[in-house]
Amino acid sequence: MRRSSSRSELAFRLGIGAFGFLIVAIVCTIGVVLAVQSMASIRKFGLNFWLTRTWDPVAGQFGALPFIWGTLYSSLIALLIATPIALGIAVFISELCPPSLRQPFVFLTELLAAIPSIVYGLWGIFVLVPAVRTVERALPAAVRATPLFSGPPLGLGLLSAALVLAVMVVPFISSVSREVLKSVPAAQREAAYALGATRFEAIRAALFYARTGIVGAVMLGFGRALGETMAVTMVIGNNPRISLSLFAPQYTMAAVIANEFTEAADELYLSALVEIGLVLFIITLLVNSLSRLLIWSMNRTGRVITAPEPVHASA
Repeated sequence: MRRSSSRSELAFRLGIGAFGFLIVAIVCTIGVVLAVQSMASIRKFGLNFWLTRTWDPVAGQFGALPFIWGTLYSSLIALLIATPIALGIAVFISELCPPSLRQPFVFLTELLAAIPSIVYGLWGIFVLVPAVRTVERALPAAVRATPLFSGPPLGLGLLSAALVLAVMVVPFISSVSREVLKSVPAAQREAAYALGATRFEAIRAALFYARTGIVGAVMLGFGRALGETMAVTMVIGNNPRISLSLFAPQYTMAAVIANEFTEAADELYLSALVEIGLVLFIITLLVNSLSRLLIWSMNRTGRVITAPEPVHASA
């Protein structure tokens, strides 16, 4: 009986380990395939591909810097907009919402994640772009002369893309943050109330306790924003240039692949587009690695802060 159970345990461990190695193998295979298919572009341009602004398929000159800039810039702006809103939704549903309204709010929030990105793109074109255009025209001339708000009043630009992305990542951040807050032990809140804390202070204590999971939720939303394609393509303007302006048309890595992949007429053009996919893959890995390091450092700091003081015997 003992030998049979040990064999079953060994088989279970090997099977679970195989699934884990399968994930690693899939990720490595994706990276290898992208690297092999983009080898022609890598050999010709090298690291200059990451640093060059020129994107001219006719002349055979390709540089991914405008697309890297557009992807990171739009995603960061979307994250700055979405994070406070998502955390507010999570705190309200988990801490303040009446029980009768909690489930409808959860359903409506999660419904945003189920809407196809093409629908967000259409909403952006017909609703958001005209609204952004109206806001841009209403700004004083002195404000529109600054680098952050310069550009023609088109409505198609980085701000529209960032707003669409913000709406799209809110359900991801809020859902994960809500589950993290639900997992905070009730003893944390009770201890805060016992020490005379207000409701706001008790909620703040719960947020501090759940900070690691909340950071993970924000990074999940950031990864979602980095890879979004269709909705961003429809509202960002698709102009491969670097600009600080929120109203200027720009481009993202996912958008240029979606727009130009079927038009790649030669091997170098196709290889350059695949290398953009490789760059996006590497940036995603770097972002996730940095988020894990941040979470690890926060966990370590939390352990140091919460460690009890040693008790010294009195003389």
